[in-house]
Amino acid sequence: MKLLRCYLALLCLVVTASVNAEDIRHSFFIAGPSFTGIIDEDGKEVWNSGKAAARDGYVLANGNVLIAWSDEVKELTRDMKLVFHFKRTANAKEIGTVERLADGRTLITELGPQPRLLEVDADGKIVLEFPLQPETDNAHMQTRMARKLAGGTYLVPHLLAFKVKEYSAKGVVVKEFKTDSDDLGGRKAENWPFTAIRLDNGNTLVNLTHGNKTVELDPAGNVVWKISNDDFPTEKPFADPCGGQRLPNGNTVIASYGTRGPIKVFEVTREKKLVWSYTGRHNAHEIQILTTNGKPIEGKPLK
Repeated sequence: MKLLRCYLALLCLVVTASVNAEDIRHSFFIAGPSFTGIIDEDGKEVWNSGKAAARDGYVLANGNVLIAWSDEVKELTRDMKLVFHFKRTANAKEIGTVERLADGRTLITELGPQPRLLEVDADGKIVLEFPLQPETDNAHMQTRMARKLAGGTYLVPHLLAFKVKEYSAKGVVVKEFKTDSDDLGGRKAENWPFTAIRLDNGNTLVNLTHGNKTVELDPAGNVVWKISNDDFPTEKPFADPCGGQRLPNGNTVIASYGTRGPIKVFEVTREKKLVWSYTGRHNAHEIQILTTNGKPIEGKPLK
């Protein structure tokens, strides 16, 4: 009888853990080719920006939504009032990214014959700029998802350079993280860095698009964690991973922009277990998890 009770208690723990893993529900902001807006925990579209094909975006702490398309950046309230607007300058071909900074400025990258990083004030005036070094004239492939770090430098992934470069505020490259190393398959693996996220432990999380993998690099650029379709014999969720996010619980959320399968966005643990996926209609270029099982994600998103 004692053994039976122990067995039932163990079985209960196993079943509970399984149910909890399967019961993860997220609401999230999605910037994608067919839809840019917010999807709730039931998979319903609850806010639509009215314009698809966004590149990057955030739901801000005040509830407004900051979005970058290839031609403009807008901050919109939930009732569609325009709060901030920046139009791509005349000689630029595309806008690559957007981030609202702690001082209220907005970080923007412009791609084209003169690729550059900008900080823009609330009136749309450029107050800081410096040229980027993407090592290619292909505007579309110069950069994505630039982010300003707490120390005042900027983390910028350059796809065809196979490098994530860290720039000073004067535009000097102070560090490079290479993504064409032999242990990642060299250049033939096409590990184009797309999203680069500086983690609280000092490491850098990088989504590698055509390489179909996500890696974590230590400050010296060594691979300390790697995940790819090789870790999933059945699902194969990686398909041109673009946007991503590191959650407070240590899990990583990845947007498979190029997928033709059911999984558009997915969440994995450090142990490489798939614990959540979005299988709705919309592919995702960038993603921001907003709530989990009704509770908001706290703090600035690591994305």
